[in-house]
Amino acid sequence: MTGVTPSTKPKTTPEQEICPDDTRLGMDEKRATKNLVNGLISLAVLILLAVGLLLAVPSLHDVGHDITHMPIGWVIVAVILEILSCVGYIVAFLQVFERAPIRFGARVAMTELAFGAAVSLGGAGSVAVGAWLLIERGAKPSRVAARSAVLFLLTSGINVIVLAAAGLGAWVGLLPGRTDPLLSLLPGAVGVFVFLAFLAIPPVADRISEGHCGRVAQWLRVTAETIRATERVLFRWDWRILGAFGYLLFDIAVLWVCFHAIGHAPTVSTIVLAYQIGYLSNLIPVPGGIGVLDGSFVGMFVLYGVNDTLATSATIVYHAISLWVPAMWGTVCYMLLRRTRNEPLNLRLTRAERRRHA
Repeated sequence: MTGVTPSTKPKTTPEQEICPDDTRLGMDEKRATKNLVNGLISLAVLILLAVGLLLAVPSLHDVGHDITHMPIGWVIVAVILEILSCVGYIVAFLQVFERAPIRFGARVAMTELAFGAAVSLGGAGSVAVGAWLLIERGAKPSRVAARSAVLFLLTSGINVIVLAAAGLGAWVGLLPGRTDPLLSLLPGAVGVFVFLAFLAIPPVADRISEGHCGRVAQWLRVTAETIRATERVLFRWDWRILGAFGYLLFDIAVLWVCFHAIGHAPTVSTIVLAYQIGYLSNLIPVPGGIGVLDGSFVGMFVLYGVNDTLATSATIVYHAISLWVPAMWGTVCYMLLRRTRNEPLNLRLTRAERRRHA
């Protein structure tokens, strides 16, 4: 092999190759663990405060009555649906990080969900936690950054698709719900616009960056390639894409079941639109979105004509389930990852590589 010279780099052990800077990674681990523990504590305190308000404020007694009289069977169904939502995210993660061992990848995916639920990180921040865990095990930072961006864009893109489908479906009458243009056509049109703008970025970025070599041009080329990689995952049939859709739709189904448990559920389009728009409040950095997300959901449901007491009761139960199921499951996965951090990974072949070897 011409052009290759012997390396003068000191030899390292396999453990050092996996974890090349123990001090730095130890600091990262300590900080991440502290953030997760503090987030879980904050989550518990905020939930206790919410329970206290339900008991202390007379106008909220009806909400407390609805919650305490929910049939346990419906609650169990809601928990199962939330577990299926988490499984959907695991499948989506393993589709994007196709080489990751299944057990390891599932644990990283659940750790992301735990940090997303308990720590004020937002979607991109929780994905960054997963990236750190992958890099710690020896994955190339550039590759991890690129695939993490694809995962984030994939789940975001599916949110936009579902928003557009629910809004336009209600407006034209394919789905039962409000046909008011402001409550159906507008969110649907916004979803379509965002999705088309997303698809238009790569060719525009290519034209702008062509012939340039600065940082901006490089950033544009990377952005264009990331979006193209996301398109390949989204538009090429692979059964695992159902995981990304299931991650969202099963979570929405939890909210639908909570309404049914109290006695009456709004139309599917109303639940989907209120859910999608209400979740924008999660951009506000509050652990678990407690208070902020609940208020946003209730406000949106009232705007869509749902009784405020009914909306508040269903939202509180939904939020408790959607927080604690991934938070508890993901925390256990994070602890298992920390216990096995020096174990080497046996990377899987991609589907294309398996076909070539067949």
